[in-house]
Amino acid sequence: MITTVKPRDDFDEDFGLTGLTKYLAMHLTLRDEAATLDLIQRLSQREGPVYAQEVLDDARRMAQSRLPEDALATLWLAASGARFDPVGCGLGIRTWLHRVESSCTAFIRQRELSFVSALSPTDPDPALRAAVLAELQGLGPALAEAAVTSLCIPPLPGLVPALEAGVDELGPDLGFRLFLRVVKVYFVPIGAARLSRFEEIGRRLGYHEWVVEDGNLNIWSDLED
Repeated sequence: MITTVKPRDDFDEDFGLTGLTKYLAMHLTLRDEAATLDLIQRLSQREGPVYAQEVLDDARRMAQSRLPEDALATLWLAASGARFDPVGCGLGIRTWLHRVESSCTAFIRQRELSFVSALSPTDPDPALRAAVLAELQGLGPALAEAAVTSLCIPPLPGLVPALEAGVDELGPDLGFRLFLRVVKVYFVPIGAARLSRFEEIGRRLGYHEWVVEDGNLNIWSDLED
């Protein structure tokens, strides 16, 4: 029987859809649907069914959200470093997210035929949501500039509004992980004080410490934030 609930601090690196996009952004040659779905299967085989469950849950939460298509596409492209653009390949973003769900479900059912996925409720803690939004708004100008000046990712002028809407609609957990992933992808400078606040949010969400600081944050010791 598969355990479908796992303490978040058991994942000693980013997990769920943001964990997938971390590895996708590292592969310069992954540009199509088949290769990206193969990456999901390889990560699931390496990490196990609970890892696949986290990817599935995030993809389903995004697909079932009230976020508009352009916001979802922006979040996916930013988090993945635009390695694979489903919309540019003729897929709707929700169609793509459903295919991610199907890939993860198929993997899990190889090990548990009776598997039924059900989304857990988002964390309703308004203070936690406010803490994530405060950090996002603090880095908003730097992120907005990076989103239109990056030499590696096509311009995404709607990135900051999409992230803000993501925190509101998807909850502080997935919203924070998407924000954190994007800060790393664009290598936006942060100071030690902001890092400490990021780590505190991670602790409140039950993350392993390496989910927040995995060596990919651009930390400046003399930056006051």
